[in-house]
Amino acid sequence: MHDILDILRRRKHGEGFKTIAKARKMSRNTIRKYIELAVTLGFESDVEPPLEEIAYGVYRKVYGDGSRPVSESRKPLIPYKEKLEHWLNNERLTMTKIHSLLQRHGVSVSYDTLRRYLHEDLGFFKNNTVRMPETAPGEYAEVDFGRLGLLYDPETGRKRVLHALIVTLPYSRYQYVHLCHNMKLQEVITGLESAWEFIGGVPAKVIVDNMKTAINKSDRYEAEFNRYFYEYAHYRGFIIDPARAAAPKDKPKVERNVPYVRDNFFKGETFRNLSHAQEAADVWCRTVSGMRLHGTTKKHPRIVFDMEEQAYLLPLEKERYDVPLWGICKVHPDHHIRIQSALYSVPTVYIGKEVSVRLDSKLVRIYHKEEQIKVHTRMKKGKRSTDTSDYPEEKRGYAIRSCEYHIDQAKKVGFYCGEFMERLLSGVFPWQNLRQAQKLIRDADKYGSVRMEQACQRAVSFDLINVYRVVNIIELSMQDNAAEKSSCKVLKSAKFTRNKNYFYDGGQDDTIK
Repeated sequence: MHDILDILRRRKHGEGFKTIAKARKMSRNTIRKYIELAVTLGFESDVEPPLEEIAYGVYRKVYGDGSRPVSESRKPLIPYKEKLEHWLNNERLTMTKIHSLLQRHGVSVSYDTLRRYLHEDLGFFKNNTVRMPETAPGEYAEVDFGRLGLLYDPETGRKRVLHALIVTLPYSRYQYVHLCHNMKLQEVITGLESAWEFIGGVPAKVIVDNMKTAINKSDRYEAEFNRYFYEYAHYRGFIIDPARAAAPKDKPKVERNVPYVRDNFFKGETFRNLSHAQEAADVWCRTVSGMRLHGTTKKHPRIVFDMEEQAYLLPLEKERYDVPLWGICKVHPDHHIRIQSALYSVPTVYIGKEVSVRLDSKLVRIYHKEEQIKVHTRMKKGKRSTDTSDYPEEKRGYAIRSCEYHIDQAKKVGFYCGEFMERLLSGVFPWQNLRQAQKLIRDADKYGSVRMEQACQRAVSFDLINVYRVVNIIELSMQDNAAEKSSCKVLKSAKFTRNKNYFYDGGQDDTIK
């Protein structure tokens, strides 16, 4: 149409057919044909319409309404036009089912021919969309996993599937690629932490796919977030914006980057191991992906990021997030739980109950019904962390096996009992007498503090530092006391020698003989 408009303008300025044909590189007959058609539409008349309208009218007469003729491959479908519209509008059949029904009617066309005919000629399956406005700098990051291929793992001696966690900033199209062998929570958080360090900040919102590590229940209105990923988002200060299930258009920037990373970074390369591949990915993101001329923005992503977007990111102030490990444990009768091959004590009231355990590189936090009940320092495998205050008070001393504890308990009985205990637990290896120390405390409760203090006084005076000798002293003293009691003569209750009548005059003598 622009060619026709230019021809009419040149003709109006007085140029001849030969001059116009030479300038437009067309034949004079074609120029003459256009001019003659324009004259029928009012060109060079007294009341001349605008040249744009005349040019458009000439274009319509020459090329029609713009519709293309039906191709030979689609002609067999023309007799079935009404049938196809009925199947689609009324019966809601799929394209695959329609293709099968046409074959039964003897119509031999390919599936692609049917699709093009329904789409272009009948107007079905046209999804009209509107273009969304571009996001603000630092507003969003889109995250998705993609499978790259197989990578040799020296630890297992075999090839393993290699995944890529791709983080893309929609505004600048700058991206980061984190490589891993699985898609667990630890890897997702580790990858995001590496991405924030790579770009030097955190976006305000993160659009994530409906992966189980981030979303427990997919719902476009009230999505249920993974508790542990939500905790991480709160730590870093960004908002989780989950994409709808089976809706790749919700994060189009990162979706198309998965094949781009696979084809332009991974394919054709040889890596020694995962760390070698990650180093190469970091360099590739900066020098290749970041410096390419983006097909949509026609700009270099890294330059746009450095100049326009980085200043709008949230600051990366806190230290690197310590990725936790969560587990469910049952408290054993010995007051301990076992997780990651280490033992940790829990108060008595929780014996037999299930608790949630959160482990990071430094601490172990134990929860019961969302309430934190205990915190321990994380131990190595095979070790244990025991807080004696978790034990019942009456059993605490036996558990801690402390000499000072038993000496203090003995001093509560008495001075000599404490001195006896100090001598008992003195020496190079006092723990060999720890059972005797425990017996002394128990016997003090059994025989009483007074007897134990007296027995310890005699034992100390004769330097008899043996608990069994102390017990013998107590038992012998108890036997002596019993013997003294048995040697006393017990008198019968006294009686009058004479009865009461004897003391009256004339009384009868009823003296007992």
